[in-house]
Amino acid sequence: VQLQASGGGLVQAGDSLRLSCAASGRTFSGYEMGWFRQAPGKEREFVATISGSGGNTYYADSVMGRFTISRDNAKNMVYLQMNSLKPEDTAVYYCAASGTRGRAVRGREYDYWGQGTLVTVSS
Repeated sequence: VQLQASGGGLVQAGDSLRLSCAASGRTFSGYEMGWFRQAPGKEREFVATISGSGGNTYYADSVMGRFTISRDNAKNMVYLQMNSLKPEDTAVYYCAASGTRGRAVRGREYDYWGQGTLVTVSS
């Protein structure tokens, strides 16, 4: 599976942004998909994950209620809608695919990673 993330940019606090991740491969729906982020000088952290069918989602506390993960299996796409952005959301965002069954919140549970897209939120 190859992943290509896009949609990052420079926005102001309170703005919205939607990240997209295009996946290759015919078995996309068999993978749980996740978004992670890494801020400058910090470790990579989990953001959100969605099951293969799209029926189950899970979020980090820091983004709960502001971010929404979704997927379109017909298009091999996963999205991260980010609302009410804060300066502390500034990071490189990565999409990833996991063959693990169940909720995958740790990076080591993911088998494939995209290249990352930078989100910068100014105050």
